[in-house]
Amino acid sequence: MNTDFAKPAYELRFQSLFQEGRALTFPCDAGGHVQLDSLSERARHNYLYARAVVGREFAAPAVQLSDLH
Repeated sequence: MNTDFAKPAYELRFQSLFQEGRALTFPCDAGGHVQLDSLSERARHNYLYARAVVGREFAAPAVQLSDLH
């Protein structure tokens, strides 16, 4: 019997302010820290863009449990 439990996976979610259901999500730790070096170039660009337009295009990010474990 395997008693090892997988660590919960978290994501940082930037919800669109204008399009319901649209969001950008990035893997992070429980504190909301994203490992930029682990992201693809496109994901890194999207992450930096989302951070730059918080309050104008995206809501402030929220840490949540990831559906993809």
